[in-house]
Amino acid sequence: MEAVSQSPDAPTRTEAEIRTDLAAAYRLVALFGWDDLVFTHISARIPGPEHHFLINPYGHLFHEITASSLVKIDLDGNVIEPTSHMVNAAGFTIHSAVHAAREDVECVIHLHTVAGTAVSCLETGLAPIHQSAMLLNSQLAYHDYEGVALNHDERPRLVADLGESNIMILRNHGTLTTGRSVAEAFTYMYFLERSCAIQVAAQSCGKVRHPPKEAQSVVDEQSKSLGGVAAERLVWPALLRLADERSPGFRN
Repeated sequence: MEAVSQSPDAPTRTEAEIRTDLAAAYRLVALFGWDDLVFTHISARIPGPEHHFLINPYGHLFHEITASSLVKIDLDGNVIEPTSHMVNAAGFTIHSAVHAAREDVECVIHLHTVAGTAVSCLETGLAPIHQSAMLLNSQLAYHDYEGVALNHDERPRLVADLGESNIMILRNHGTLTTGRSVAEAFTYMYFLERSCAIQVAAQSCGKVRHPPKEAQSVVDEQSKSLGGVAAERLVWPALLRLADERSPGFRN
């Protein structure tokens, strides 16, 4: 993928555009089988100084989410606009922590998939045994499990562990990615979840062959091109076409 930095002159995305992308991300998570009933969350920051962000209405399945059903809240968990929907307290804890600490982040995705959670339970975590995992290795962070994320005191530790990374494994819990756009965060999550699934499959087959150690430094340099313009201009438009075809209605 081609590396790119966000231009300071790039146009600010509108709330309507972000709502559409976020609703599509929920639908795509369901299409890929990454959802967990009504649990786990994807959030997106709305441009502006208020630190408002959008999150799913608690109790809706991911394939039901639409742009208009997303709930707008602030960093204190207060609902900004009238709604009949609840907000998951644990989702608020994790997402508000990242949005408050990282001005560069528009989107945060947190999942509890089988493969991602399985790897989060391994002492080794995500092992750099194949190309996809090696591409993520240089910016992969870990956060130890402290219980269901209801305690706001956990937030400083979570963001300290995340640092400037965009990819995190929540040990004994699940996976998390961030991005400068919904497109970028989703692309990171795709590769993280795929990497975990490949590892689980490989380890179930027998003794794993590790790549040469010197290859990791080469891949670390190559990984700088992961995300960016390719995610936003190539991957995401294709995924929006998929969502429109397989799960229409998310734009409503």
